[in-house]
Order: sequence, then structure tokens, then C-alpha cells
Amino acid sequence: MLGGFQLLREGEPVSLPNHGQRLIALLGLTGPYSRTATAGTLWPDVSEQQAQGSLRTALWRLKRLWPELVTAAEHRLALNSLVEVDTAKFVSAAMRTVEGSPAQQPGLGNLAAGELLPGWYDDWVVFERERLRQLQMHALERLSEQLAAQRRFALALEAALQAVRMEPLRESAHASVIAVHLAESNIIEARRHYEYVRRLLRAELQIEPSPHLRAMVSLQVSRVT
Repeated sequence: MLGGFQLLREGEPVSLPNHGQRLIALLGLTGPYSRTATAGTLWPDVSEQQAQGSLRTALWRLKRLWPELVTAAEHRLALNSLVEVDTAKFVSAAMRTVEGSPAQQPGLGNLAAGELLPGWYDDWVVFERERLRQLQMHALERLSEQLAAQRRFALALEAALQAVRMEPLRESAHASVIAVHLAESNIIEARRHYEYVRRLLRAELQIEPSPHLRAMVSLQVSRVT
């Protein structure tokens, strides 16, 4: 679902109708979900009876295409346990980065995920998209910190800059870039990036960088002088 919806069976694409795609995507993001909640989430603008009818139709069509894809037990729906979901793999890698030690650190490529279901504007998709985006940025900033501590400065800088690309006005991402430059004793680079952030925030938000960001550069310059 990262970068676009695609369902594969033994490496071959499976074509699904629109409602089938949304049902699979929802279960892939939430895990087991009640029938009532599933119907209400996927068809929020109709009566409960109509939503339940639409859900039954979607399940019937999926069963014809792939009988084992969705399981139902005690009024709950779930994807077959053998189905692999890319968002679950991404969340696992990101959480290991945020919470784990450098020994558990995934590579930068594991965190370079595409946007969740681009072009889908359902409320539940928008919420999950933002949740994953925030997790991704926190993981990239944390990964940059871990890599800098290991003196792997090129990769640390790439992780920090990826967070900046995702949200150019996120000050903590810019702080990660500056921290890498300072760890590498590149004072001029740190100062140059700070000045870039200062101009950007003035132009876009009419504000100054936070005292924390100013102190990162000012303290280091004071130590050198």
C-alpha cells in the first residue's frame, strides 16, 4: 500500500474492484476488525443496513476471486495470516529504530517508504497516512542520531535530509542536519544550514528559529572562538 495499492498472489497481480481494494487496505492497516466497524468505516454516508449489505457484496466478490484471502470469525474480519503487508513491515522497522538499540538498526532503505495509498482521500486513509508520515520522520531523525554516533556521517546526513524533504518546515528535522554537521566538526556547514532555515521560516511563517536551534550553532561557535 506504500506508493499505491497492489495485491500479489505468488508474484502475480490480482485485479480487485474498488470496494474490494478498500476492504483489503483497511484490514491490512487495522488488523482484525469487527464487521460493524468495517461497514461503518468503508460506507460512512449510508444507513447501517445499507453499509452491511455493501460489505456482504464486497466479501462475496472477494471470495469468488480468492476464497482464503479474508477470514471471518465471531463477527470479526481479518486478512489471512499468510498475507504480508508492506505497512506492517515498515512500522516494525520504524519502531525498532525509534525504540531499539543501534544493534537492531534497520538500513535507511527500510525507512524510505512511499506515501500510503496516494490518491485515496477516505478519512481513515488520511488519518493512517499522517500517522505513518509522523512515524517515518521520527524514525529518520532517530536513525540520523544513531548513525552520527557511529561516525557514519554520510548516511546520517542522508537520513536527516530525507526527513527535511518530507517536511521542509519541521524544525527537528533541520536540527538533525545541523547535529550531523557539528558531530563532523563542519561548523561552517552547520551555520550555513541554520541560515537557510532562518530564511525559510521567515519567508513561510514569519517566525524566527527556536532558541534550541539557535543555541545549537551559537554554543558550538562560542567553543571554537
